[in-house]
Amino acid sequence: SSDLQEVNGQASARHPRLLLALEKLLNNTPYADYHHVSTLTEEGLQVYDQRNLVILSRFEITEHHEYLHDFTITPRYQKITAEPQDAIAKAVTWERPILYAKAKLDDTHSLDIINVHLKSRLPSDIPGQKADQYTWKTASGWAEGSFLSSIKRVGQALEVRILIDKLFDVDEDALIAVCGDFNADLDEVPVQAIRGDIENTGNDTLAKRVMVPCEQTIPEPARFSLIHHGKGEMIDHLLVSRSLLTYFRKAEIHNELLHDESVAFGTDVKFPESDHAPVIAEFELPGI
Repeated sequence: SSDLQEVNGQASARHPRLLLALEKLLNNTPYADYHHVSTLTEEGLQVYDQRNLVILSRFEITEHHEYLHDFTITPRYQKITAEPQDAIAKAVTWERPILYAKAKLDDTHSLDIINVHLKSRLPSDIPGQKADQYTWKTASGWAEGSFLSSIKRVGQALEVRILIDKLFDVDEDALIAVCGDFNADLDEVPVQAIRGDIENTGNDTLAKRVMVPCEQTIPEPARFSLIHHGKGEMIDHLLVSRSLLTYFRKAEIHNELLHDESVAFGTDVKFPESDHAPVIAEFELPGI
């Protein structure tokens, strides 16, 4: 199975917005006949124009859902550096949903797949605090924007963790994989929240519910999926349940041709390929 993020949709006068470019890319490849599901607009009739989540699987997808504030109440926050200042606290919503799918591996095994794209580290907009697209008027405004983004990022992670626990409530040996762009490394709160390590909960009865990062088997110098200001960062992850870890064989990060996404001339025209490296994990289940 493959999880994709930031997949654009294409529209025409003859049909609603579809993933036409992705279908063209997959044509004449082993993935052309894979089952797939994607995020859809609220009406459920078409994909978004940008930043869709997509799950591809050679196995039949028997169930799929999108989750956006389904497990969390929308928090409210009153901006203090905004000009004019907020008179009341306003809703802070996540920008992207979680995409979930269940793939049937055989008559007795299913794989629960969770595709995520957490809020970026870029600060959220604060009215009246920016001189232009790239320039903040005050450090306090930038700080509050970053704080708001962290609320969204950790909030999404909380919703993912609640979904994971609901899956474990049904089957404590569930085969679960959480994949995607977390916009956070292993030691940051969003990833820690999803992992649920015993070192954090202090509860050894939750050991079977810990999610394990597959990239830990890769030597640290090669363990990066993004280059920012000349430094490699590991912000794309593949976390699996301990039951699925039993069948884990190897992991790879194809970062050989990554460009620095922070350079001024690094436009999509000059670098049309993704600035995130593919993160791959291989599993071998008997008879599958």
